Amino acid sequence: MARAVFKRILLKLSGETLSGVQERGVNHDRTDHLARNLKEIVQLGVELAVVLGGGNIFRGIPASSQGIQRETADYMGMLATVINGLALEDALRREGVEARVLSAIPVGEVVETYSLRRARYHLQKGRVIILVGGTGKPYFSTDTAAALRAVELGAEILLKATKVDGVYDDDPIGHPGAKRFPCISYMEIIDRRLRVMDTTAVVLCMENKVPIIVFNMTEQGNLRRVILGEKVGSLIKEEC
Repeated sequence: MARAVFKRILLKLSGETLSGVQERGVNHDRTDHLARNLKEIVQLGVELAVVLGGGNIFRGIPASSQGIQRETADYMGMLATVINGLALEDALRREGVEARVLSAIPVGEVVETYSLRRARYHLQKGRVIILVGGTGKPYFSTDTAAALRAVELGAEILLKATKVDGVYDDDPIGHPGAKRFPCISYMEIIDRRLRVMDTTAVVLCMENKVPIIVFNMTEQGNLRRVILGEKVGSLIKEEC
């Protein structure tokens, strides 16, 4: 029987993961497909925390460049992640997976408010926790929220799901000759200014020794392969 190499993980998903081929909104077929993939991970005995972005509904930084006050735009983006969290929670429950949405922004009539104690309790009960609302503060990305929650919850690994199969020295879509790094250090990510994650998120993981795996979530089975310890994507750690 296949065994997971990680007991507790933090999975960072962009909002676009829920939108599928459409550019905006929540695609229910895509969300159901994601829920089935996450169910496989839970069945391996993994304690799973998911941090969701909201870019499929609203992007704070582009909106702020068009005249909306930055703080307001960021809060709007945080609220978009709550919508995504509810969609994913519903899909997981239809798959028979217990899940709870925890928001860094209090939305008490809709979802639970995030607290470390509550999050740990749900994980210990075998529930998937869906962490929304970013950090609860403007000026911080959901990447930084993912790094912060990974550290707080004692996750063994932070999994950054993307549309590409790892970290490259240049944009692999626009530059076919770009080199992929099977393993790269935190400092090299920072020094090269590679835009795989926000610098704040990388520094948080570096200071707390939380490794990161960047992988292609769109390729079927990749998440399961990562959990089983196969070499998928790019590993970011202290030394390679």
